[in-house]
Amino acid sequence: MHPIILHGASSVKRAYLNLILVALVLFFVSTGIITSVYAEKPVVVTSTTVLASIVEDLAGDQVIVEYISLPSVCPAHYDVKPSDVEKLKYASLVLSHGIEPWIDKLISASGSRAQVFKDICKSWSTPSDLKNCYIQVADILEKYLGISINERLNKSLQIIDEVASWLKNYSRENGFEGVPVVVMKWQKSYISYLGFNVVASYGPPETVSLKEYSDVISNATKARAILVIDNIPSGVDLGIKIAKEIGAVEVAIHNFPKAAPEISNVTDMWIYNAKLLANALRAVNTTITTETLYNQVLKLSRDVNSLIMYLSISIVINIILAVALVIVIVKFKGVKK
Repeated sequence: MHPIILHGASSVKRAYLNLILVALVLFFVSTGIITSVYAEKPVVVTSTTVLASIVEDLAGDQVIVEYISLPSVCPAHYDVKPSDVEKLKYASLVLSHGIEPWIDKLISASGSRAQVFKDICKSWSTPSDLKNCYIQVADILEKYLGISINERLNKSLQIIDEVASWLKNYSRENGFEGVPVVVMKWQKSYISYLGFNVVASYGPPETVSLKEYSDVISNATKARAILVIDNIPSGVDLGIKIAKEIGAVEVAIHNFPKAAPEISNVTDMWIYNAKLLANALRAVNTTITTETLYNQVLKLSRDVNSLIMYLSISIVINIILAVALVIVIVKFKGVKK
């Protein structure tokens, strides 16, 4: 009888060791590639896509730009990932708005020796605010990275002016001026700049008390607000609820670039948001037109019914009068005989 020899276990073991070896080689190769890429240019890590887009506009391909918080998420509520720690390891500069509670722990965990700047670009809702952001970031890039960016800065400031003019014209063309709206407060400055009449505003949903909610509903109802404008990163459930209660149309707009392929920076986002608002306002006007037409048809129907009733009564009265007249004539002739 021949002994049975099993080769499966040893072959599986060899295959497993080979896989580990390949994985290790790929890891070291990829790490080497990443390190070499980061070594070629200064790395600027930003907390948001707002700051990332500004650095890209000003420095172009002279730096590598990485951002932490996704454009669909409020930076204050962003959950840090291990990959974010890796981004900071190679940073030369770190820029943040000062609203990110996680930034210090993230920098500490990464062991980064980068220059860190907080309270950069606190607001970007209006042209004047955004210009200050570009000037502030340009100053940091020049001082700490030695990058010459005057030409790109001037071009960026010119584009902001051009977009500001476009927004004002677009606002007039689409009837934004004086339209009563309710707005999430992070968008209030931008919405006011467009000419809307902000009759009520609300904060992040988790901070809104019952009294604040009641006040929003009361003010919006009195002013007959027709739009409720949400801030996408803060969530839209509260805005939808308010819109349903006051009989308005809810529209959600962006607060951070790169949320869509066509939104590369803040000015792109302003244009994108303005078009969303125009579409929402058209929806309101369509609804109003439909309701007006319905009310007119209903009134006409009532008028027709009233006319029919009036004619019916008139006919009956005329018949009664005719019969009475006949009776009178007959009686008169009888008396005469």
